[in-house]
Amino acid sequence: MLAQEIIRTKRDGGVLDASQIGAFVAGLVDGSWSEGQAAALAMAAFLNGLDTDETVALTRAMTHSGSTMDWAGENLGGPILDKHSTGGVGDKVSLMLAPMLAACGAYVPMISGRGLGHTGGTLDKMDSIPGYQTAPSSDMLRAAVRGAGCAVVGQTADLAPADRRLYAIRDVTATVESIPLITASILSKKLAAGLQGLVLDVKTGNGAFAASMEMAQELARSLVSVANGAGLPTRALITDMNQVLGHSCGNVLEVWEALEFLSGQRRESRLREITTALCAELLVLGRLAGSHDDALTRIDRVLDDGSALERFARMVAALGGPADLVERPGQYLSAAPVSRPVPAARDGWVSQVATRDIGLLVIELGGGRRQAADRIDHRVGFSEVLPLGAHVRAGDPLAVVHAADDATAQAMARKLAATIALSDVAAGAQAPLLTRLSAD
Repeated sequence: MLAQEIIRTKRDGGVLDASQIGAFVAGLVDGSWSEGQAAALAMAAFLNGLDTDETVALTRAMTHSGSTMDWAGENLGGPILDKHSTGGVGDKVSLMLAPMLAACGAYVPMISGRGLGHTGGTLDKMDSIPGYQTAPSSDMLRAAVRGAGCAVVGQTADLAPADRRLYAIRDVTATVESIPLITASILSKKLAAGLQGLVLDVKTGNGAFAASMEMAQELARSLVSVANGAGLPTRALITDMNQVLGHSCGNVLEVWEALEFLSGQRRESRLREITTALCAELLVLGRLAGSHDDALTRIDRVLDDGSALERFARMVAALGGPADLVERPGQYLSAAPVSRPVPAARDGWVSQVATRDIGLLVIELGGGRRQAADRIDHRVGFSEVLPLGAHVRAGDPLAVVHAADDATAQAMARKLAATIALSDVAAGAQAPLLTRLSAD
């Protein structure tokens, strides 16, 4: 089956059958489809769409492009649960959510991704921890899940390999914002991981792929429908991404914020609300809590008694990272050579944030990729980013930029200041949780 004929069919608005989609996925795995051919089909799908049958066929083909995980023989004694976010700026929820769930009795083989477009990637954040294996062997992954209750990793070498290649191609060919491709990418990994319950954090706003509520609802419906149709109980929350989530964006800076959150040193309110809401959905879905209120009580307990932090520490050690990261994070988490405050030009209230532009500035700093093979500087990014509604006086910091050198820090400070609008009157901030979807 000729690759160019499959591309031609979709380019001209035709519908691909399961055999054509299977040939495409097989070509991604065995290399018989070139980078250019794969990119061409991704662009054709982006422009002309995939219908439900095509999306289901792509999801299934990518799920079975490698091995799938079966946890039945492990006798874990708890449900296999996971969460996925469609991507945002400063979204470090996974770093706290996985150990929180594990402390509540769930088992979480969290298959995550790298930065995509302007959004940060969970794996890039975990890569900032020395020694941590984001691409472990299947045996190492299973041992981490058994021992720590959670493992935040990427696909193992044989888990949905077609998605891994297509994911990298989409990142650098402006084909990220395709609902069918997003649906198939997310769910192929989750289905291959052998989950028993999934919650999706579908973000909307100027820092999300789904910029409008309409697109977010369409994406959430697609994900929930395809997942539940494949036998995976799934719910979705639509959450706001019109500002940085938490107070930092950048790989090592977000690991620091996650550690502060789990240890109780500092928990930004919007970040806490979204993280606990997603966790509560999964605890009820996995029958580890009888109600939403019961779930929230359990979450507060594992945060306050330190057991969620302890699960994070066990996970890091099980996956090759330092055993004493939690006790001595400064020993291992590298700081950028230069940090510089970003001063406000005048008095006012933060009224609007160009969130996507901030994500792009992190890439410009070196904290993300322009091309798939680019190396990342995990140290760089922004911290202490003010939320919507915050009041400042002229000269007060809007944020702190962390950069490799002083010239870059000065340039990025000017650019970041231009992404944050100040007004003369206080403006109310958008609620972080917008709506919920399930198959019910």
